[in-house]
Amino acid sequence: MIKKFIYASLATVLLTVGQVSAQTNSVYNYTAAFNPIFYTQNGSPYRSASGKPGHAYWQNSADYTIKVSLDEQTDEVSGQLTINYTNNSPDDLPYLWFQLDQNLFHEESRGQATIPLEDSRYGSAESEFKGGFQLKNLRFSNGATASYEVVDTRMRLELPEVLKAGGNSVSLELEFSYTVPKYGADRTGILDTKNGKIYTIAQWYPRVCVYDDIVGWNTEPYTGPGEFYLEFGNYQVEIDAPADHIVVAGGELLNPTEVWTSEQLSRYKQAAGSEKTVLIRSAEEVSNPASRPNKKRLTWKYKLDNAHDFAWASSKAFILDGAKINNPSGKSALALSAYPVESNGGNAWERSTEYTKASIEHYSKKWFAYPYPVAVNVASNVGGMEYPAISFCGHTAKAGNLWGVTDHEFGHNWFPMIVGSNERLHAWMDEGFNTFINGLSTEAFNKGEYHKKFGNRNSMTPAFSRPDLEPIMSSPQNMKEKNIGVLAYYKPAYGLRLLRDEVIGAERFDRAFRQYIAYWAYKHPTPEDFFRTMENETGENLAWFWRGWFKHNWALDQAIRSVEYEGLDPKNGAVITIDNLQKLPMPVVIEATTESGEKIRKKLPVEIWQRNTSWRFKLKSTEKLTKVIIDPDNVYPDIDPNNNVWPRN
Repeated sequence: MIKKFIYASLATVLLTVGQVSAQTNSVYNYTAAFNPIFYTQNGSPYRSASGKPGHAYWQNSADYTIKVSLDEQTDEVSGQLTINYTNNSPDDLPYLWFQLDQNLFHEESRGQATIPLEDSRYGSAESEFKGGFQLKNLRFSNGATASYEVVDTRMRLELPEVLKAGGNSVSLELEFSYTVPKYGADRTGILDTKNGKIYTIAQWYPRVCVYDDIVGWNTEPYTGPGEFYLEFGNYQVEIDAPADHIVVAGGELLNPTEVWTSEQLSRYKQAAGSEKTVLIRSAEEVSNPASRPNKKRLTWKYKLDNAHDFAWASSKAFILDGAKINNPSGKSALALSAYPVESNGGNAWERSTEYTKASIEHYSKKWFAYPYPVAVNVASNVGGMEYPAISFCGHTAKAGNLWGVTDHEFGHNWFPMIVGSNERLHAWMDEGFNTFINGLSTEAFNKGEYHKKFGNRNSMTPAFSRPDLEPIMSSPQNMKEKNIGVLAYYKPAYGLRLLRDEVIGAERFDRAFRQYIAYWAYKHPTPEDFFRTMENETGENLAWFWRGWFKHNWALDQAIRSVEYEGLDPKNGAVITIDNLQKLPMPVVIEATTESGEKIRKKLPVEIWQRNTSWRFKLKSTEKLTKVIIDPDNVYPDIDPNNNVWPRN
């Protein structure tokens, strides 16, 4: 997810935070920074010490069959759900837990009680809105009535008999309904346009919680900030909507001949094979009743396999266009964009499909092949939210902003849709990883059309190093809302780029990162699984980095103490003394400028700080030095650049 509020809060942080005061005495502790005991447990049959899934790794699965109807008059979604749940764990299960995310919008939910009165995007903007699920007729496949208890955004369901370990299944049926909030925590909602409402429907059915080998049942309440952690499975979804609507979804459309006009069906097929965007329904056709079948209602049938969620959108106001997405394997997918006439033109949503296609093709080639049959971008009042194969993005976005939010939301198909980490607890493992790969894709898109070359990559250091900032490895519920942009998105992304470009090297890092994705595709990794994979694949001990940047909020302050000539003669070279004044160690890059203008660089590995708080080294030179500087490229997060320069200004 990416939001305007993140940029706004970040700007506030950068404008208001003062430079962290320089240290005159070192607080660096090398035994703490390089303590060899970092991991809290050894490898197990489920999770190897090498970072990959163990030989006995398991996870449960959930298959959903859903039939729903959209009522445009009451804004209600209602229908029936059948879930087939398989217990692949080594434990017998006497009950199941479900997530009921729409209960966040119940006036007495924990989420509503913890949402600040001002400057929060979580909850509903409607003061009198009464949301939440209505459930009835819960029964098992044998007809037995289910006993259940709803606890805020969770439901505990008692099983008629213990669900035995080792691959046994149980099937449950239920009926559900809820009223769609106009603004649903910036993840779902209704946008009013001159040609009708745009419904973006997400978190719309009861979803089974994950049962894993880490904490058992993952039942963290949904209060808004934390996103999702879900089991993989297959989806069969039928959506009944007014016939003048177009329904798009993150799945394969099974009955195109039943829901398109003959002209739209022809264009739809053309788009599936076209490298350029093809209009399926134009702006001029939106207000023409003949652009939809002459019926009262239609049922759209979709399927999606091996995914952990399903979302959709419906409107009679949609312009629709599409193009072919190419995968390295040769298998193609269909990019679609659905948007109102208000979003069309002026370098705006008419380029959405171009952006979607480019983004997914880049990630497929660089990291892991895109697995879904479609990629749908929907203009809405949701500023940016991702679900498998479908994204909701702000309807007013255009140019670089539209590229940025589109690229970010579709990047989420890799984190956490393919690599299914626990977003509810570890937001940085999806938002941070995704923000990191977004930087590389933006550099590549259209010869850098929207790539901004910053003078100093470390310009956000004051925001990253605030003493009151929580560690990255805090849950989103456990950090100030104004800090989520820094801690979930920018600081972890910056750290990964630093690790890639300065510590490990791009080629080795990218190879290890690809292996991490391959190991954990369609599985549930933890932070330690990621850390272990990167160390084993690169051969580097990176505990000092994980500990300082992710586990703690440690700052970096490298300083030049002195520059002397050996034997007082510049021809003999210079002896430079540097200090590590704060708690975080990093490699050191030194650049010296000689009297004749020659520049001499030397890079010192992080290991110089394994048993030292200061370090003396010789720089080979034969002339007087006019300037010596630490980090000449401004890529390290040093809190006091003033002491990085000799002679002092």
